[in-house]
Amino acid sequence: MLREERGLVLASLIRSLGDFDQAEDALQDAAVAALEHWPRVGIPDRPAAWLLTAARRKAIDRARREKARGEKEEGAARAVEESPSPEPDDSAPFADERLRLMFTCCHPALSEDARVALTLRTLGGLTTPEIARAFLVPEATMAQRLVRATRKIKQAGIPYRVPSAAQLPERLLAVLAVVYLVFNEGYSASAGDTFVRRELCAEAIRLGRLLAELVPGESEVTGLLGLMLLHDARRSTRVDDRGDLVLLPDQDRSQWDNGQIAEGVTLVEAALRGSLGHPGRYALQAAIAALHAEAAVAADTDWPQIAALYGELERVLPTPVVTLNQAVAVAMADGPAAGLALVDQIDADVPLTRTHLFHATRADLLRRLGQHAASAAAYEVAYELAPTAAERAFLGRRLTEARAVASPPGL
Repeated sequence: MLREERGLVLASLIRSLGDFDQAEDALQDAAVAALEHWPRVGIPDRPAAWLLTAARRKAIDRARREKARGEKEEGAARAVEESPSPEPDDSAPFADERLRLMFTCCHPALSEDARVALTLRTLGGLTTPEIARAFLVPEATMAQRLVRATRKIKQAGIPYRVPSAAQLPERLLAVLAVVYLVFNEGYSASAGDTFVRRELCAEAIRLGRLLAELVPGESEVTGLLGLMLLHDARRSTRVDDRGDLVLLPDQDRSQWDNGQIAEGVTLVEAALRGSLGHPGRYALQAAIAALHAEAAVAADTDWPQIAALYGELERVLPTPVVTLNQAVAVAMADGPAAGLALVDQIDADVPLTRTHLFHATRADLLRRLGQHAASAAAYEVAYELAPTAAERAFLGRRLTEARAVASPPGL
């Protein structure tokens, strides 16, 4: 419950206090109070309102205790005491508090990576380790990046206010990246025993709809919303009743949400039309997702078209992750040898090669090529790197199967 409400409360506190560190300290104090209070009296009807009120009081108490440090702290205490509880501002380009603060955090004075990481931490509710995994960097590196970002905001005097309509385009790409990474963390959790976190998927889609209302006709916004809906349409089939991972070809397509698929496909078509022949990263990914969703059975999947779209996506977004996904599509369209050749072209020094996804992909392609000993070795690495219980269980089974074939009993 605390995690679900964190983003909204922290967004309101940042707007009220004008300082990331003060807002996080106040929220932490309120969370401690909630953990002490709620078990005794029950969770309040409006947890976010309770946390916000408690956090504001904690901020006032903290500022009062620090009065001796100078007039700045006294002014902060008065500002908190006198400021009203944040309410939606109908005069702003958009009224949602979290979306407002996402645009505020995504200030062009910060690098794009810093903007996305900071917004994910403060408003998306993701932890530093989760963000580090999303960026494929060590946790310590991400922690330093977040500290530098908040320090730069203070030193540069970056204002905490809603950007004007003219300023929205230069911040839109970073905001889209934040929303998509929040969705991805919900769709495939980066750690823990829960593989799918429904509340994060729902929040990302909600924000995507608000963005679509804010900038109607923007092809990348339309594409992102369509992409999330198409993925979310099969969310419930990604794990079975035992919590085991179910791969796309094995999912029960009768359980996919046809309403979301229809809406997603409509949005994809609009995004491709709106791109005027030059689709962006989200429109292209949405087009790929639509091809998967429209296949009645796995065998009907148009893999040559998906491989071609990944080729175009690699031109727009040349990253090792795109190359790895393209390799999977090429393997399905042209055979595992062609896919493995693409995988082996990925620079061994890039962070992706230290993830379970990279080694699991190689292991599967080697398995399909009959190279069972090499496949078992790759599955072993993937198993050791897998971040969630569901993925470890799945890769553990594949590892056992690969070892059995590579070294059958009696040999």
